[in-house]
Amino acid sequence: MSSEGKDLLPNRQDTVSTRSHWTLKLNNTIHYIFVVDPMCSWCWGFHPVIEEMRGRYRGRYDFSLAVGGLRTKGAMQWDAPTKAKLKATWQQVADATGQDFTDNLFQRNDFEYDTYPACKAVVTVRELWGDDASFAYLGRIQRAFYLDGADITRLQTLKSYLDPDREEEFSTFYRSERAEVLMRHDFSKARSMGANAFPSVVKIDKDGHMVCKKGYQRMEDIL
Repeated sequence: MSSEGKDLLPNRQDTVSTRSHWTLKLNNTIHYIFVVDPMCSWCWGFHPVIEEMRGRYRGRYDFSLAVGGLRTKGAMQWDAPTKAKLKATWQQVADATGQDFTDNLFQRNDFEYDTYPACKAVVTVRELWGDDASFAYLGRIQRAFYLDGADITRLQTLKSYLDPDREEEFSTFYRSERAEVLMRHDFSKARSMGANAFPSVVKIDKDGHMVCKKGYQRMEDIL
């Protein structure tokens, strides 16, 4: 389900402000957690904001990714009304954010809009090679999906956006039970922080106080 500036999960809640149990990881630094789904169009619209923040405030703030799990297998029927609704949402995102989209996906007769494989791929890269690698990889598969119409629900496609010498290690971890557990942990962590709409930005201050802001925003509205 989509709303103005965000993609929503069921049982939407209001903005949450509470105390985080990740305080000990902060090292007396403000921490921003971007909660996204690689196949969420508003998250693609938000991508330049994420990169601007990371580029401008690298070394001053900590940044990390959590994935949200927007839609699983069988949750969306691929038919003409669905395509029309998605296309309208993508146009709304393009108008609001300036991000480009391709219509290639809508030429497919069959497509399973399952976001879990791409979510697990981002978690895999983050676990194997760290936060910076996960941000870079997220951007690559978002561009592949929204600009090229690539099917990023397939492992073969997902690993093709890595250096060839990393593909085997990626595939092995991706297929592991641990990758599935870590992905589900991200989903749970996102919900516990109040991030049930994508994108969301969770800010944890130096005292461990947490505020979750939901939906597409400009950088100056986040800081």
